[in-house]
Amino acid sequence: MAPIPRILIVEDDEIISNLIATMLERKGYGVIGQVMSGEEAIIKSAELEPDLVIMDINLCGILDGVSAARYIFTLFQIPIIFLTALSDDTLLERAKAAQPYGFIMKPFTDKELISNVQLGLYNHSIRKKFLDKYPVGDPKKIMNALEVVVITDNRGRIIFFNPYTPRLFDALETQLLMNPFRNVVTLVNEQTNEPLEDLVSEVTGQMLVVMHEFNTEMVTRSGKRRKVAVVARPIKDERNELMGVFIHIKEKSLDQIKMAKKG
Repeated sequence: MAPIPRILIVEDDEIISNLIATMLERKGYGVIGQVMSGEEAIIKSAELEPDLVIMDINLCGILDGVSAARYIFTLFQIPIIFLTALSDDTLLERAKAAQPYGFIMKPFTDKELISNVQLGLYNHSIRKKFLDKYPVGDPKKIMNALEVVVITDNRGRIIFFNPYTPRLFDALETQLLMNPFRNVVTLVNEQTNEPLEDLVSEVTGQMLVVMHEFNTEMVTRSGKRRKVAVVARPIKDERNELMGVFIHIKEKSLDQIKMAKKG
């Protein structure tokens, strides 16, 4: 027996969200989550790994559905179906960048919803065989890593972080999401105590990998200092357009610190 397709609903109108969930469940689909913002949708997509995301384009919060969908598909290769009450040319042109598998206009019938879901799941089952590897790594490994993994948009705002990040950053999840990376932690030269250049600006300016493996400390907003190794690199979509920065931060062990001092 084939597994039940698992679907994430992203819709800021609770009535419509519940209606979609009811329609899907009546047809035997599994609704694994209902969220209201684009920011939360990115985190939940990595956490829950749905087979498909139904995404309203006009959402509350900072990220609209098009921006969130673009990150979800590019980073995690999860197919998206859009919902919208608007259909202007500018919106449709932006939506193309997210490579959606369907487009449902409000109001819609259960037949329209289910047919789009069926086609989306089928088309992705064919297409995923030809997709490149995950551009930032396997979502399961990222979510389970005992190291910081952060993704920012081009402006440096944190759009994704793995579960270990709040612990090492000594911060609440609400203090991280959509806040500028530079406002959450500061990287300094351990020997001079001078702040390093803004990490996101350095990566987006040079379009190269930036590494700080030696003499680097991370200072949290609460003042805690940790010796770390940092790697940051640009993230590009299939059209080779910059869409964010991938940041990996690993706290150094006591042995690594001792070896560095001996060197």
